[in-house]
Amino acid sequence: MRRVVVTGLGMINAVGNDKESSFKAICDGVCGIGEITIFDPTDYSVKIAGEVKDFDPSTVMDAKEVKKADRFIHLGIKAAREAMEDAAFGEDVDKTRFGISAGSGIGGLPAIEKNSIIIETKGSRRISPFFIPSALVNMLGGFVSIEHGVQGPNLSSVTACAAGTHAISEACKTIMCGGADKMLVVAAESAITGAGVGGFASMKALSTRNDDPQHASRPFDADRDGFVMGEGAAALVLEVYEDAVARGAKIYGEIIGFGESGDANHITTPSLDGPARAMKAAYNMAGKPKIDYVNAHGTSTPINDKNETAAVKELLGGKENCPPMSSIKGQLGHCLGAAGGIEAVVCLMAMRDSIIPPTINYTTPDENCDLDYVPNQARKAELNVVMSNSFGFGGTNGVLIFKKV
Repeated sequence: MRRVVVTGLGMINAVGNDKESSFKAICDGVCGIGEITIFDPTDYSVKIAGEVKDFDPSTVMDAKEVKKADRFIHLGIKAAREAMEDAAFGEDVDKTRFGISAGSGIGGLPAIEKNSIIIETKGSRRISPFFIPSALVNMLGGFVSIEHGVQGPNLSSVTACAAGTHAISEACKTIMCGGADKMLVVAAESAITGAGVGGFASMKALSTRNDDPQHASRPFDADRDGFVMGEGAAALVLEVYEDAVARGAKIYGEIIGFGESGDANHITTPSLDGPARAMKAAYNMAGKPKIDYVNAHGTSTPINDKNETAAVKELLGGKENCPPMSSIKGQLGHCLGAAGGIEAVVCLMAMRDSIIPPTINYTTPDENCDLDYVPNQARKAELNVVMSNSFGFGGTNGVLIFKKV
């Protein structure tokens, strides 16, 4: 199998519109969660989310073209452009051997909601001709592939909150098996709409701490009461190790393990066994290395945080063998299908800068969550191997392990 490394990164989220400002804010414990402004939340039980701020889609697309793509695509284009610029390819790159792997949990929910209202109020003849292509998840990869002219495999993962992580592992498999030499991974989500917030709220999945949004998402804390929706995008450029070395590329890390599993248990309630098996698969593939840091799925929901803690302890043989583990969802909210991509970027930058981002809003320990969650303040640490977890509705799980090169 060919070795696969990461040579370009990009991201945009509730605390920054590029990878460097985002990462600094995450490590500084800045919280990007506030009252929803994308729509009027007055009549909703949940009024808070982690919105991307000060982003103009006309900065990444011609103003006349913006309406042809939904917001998740706009965000994905922004992150992908940053990652490709970071990778700094020359003119001689073979675009026929360069593919794309996209991921989103929901895709164009705003477009679906808007056009559904149009059908009911104005009739079917008023539906936008751009509705379908703006809402399809795979159009994220479609738009990005057209911008960068990449003509290799064009793949999409639509696996709820594991989509970003699965998009990375699918890209890695494609390179390892010889289907491409380079892959651009882009994961994006923008589902902060009336339907999105109302739907999750009706499931009792969201925090209702409307009067204190800065402290609403509190992973592993005993007083957690649900997740907070976020939005954003991330992109990673993957390529064959030897090719990266030959062109003198900056290498953020190598993907040495990935694991996937299904709970086969419940459509929304996560199990302990499913995540544990995904972690074990990635860990075994990586050669059972010493893991220096775990970036947790850490949603701030009662069951996920408890089960993830137990699964990590099961994997590594007890609490005493577990490394520091933190969740950045207190800063960003839960970016759903983009979360795994954003968290992979954060893992690679954490290795680069030898720092572990904190779990903010951790004030009250939970007896079922008894690991070192790097509470409230970032921590300097030498990181050579890091693991990132993502678990989604439907019992779909993905885990990645990165190694410093």
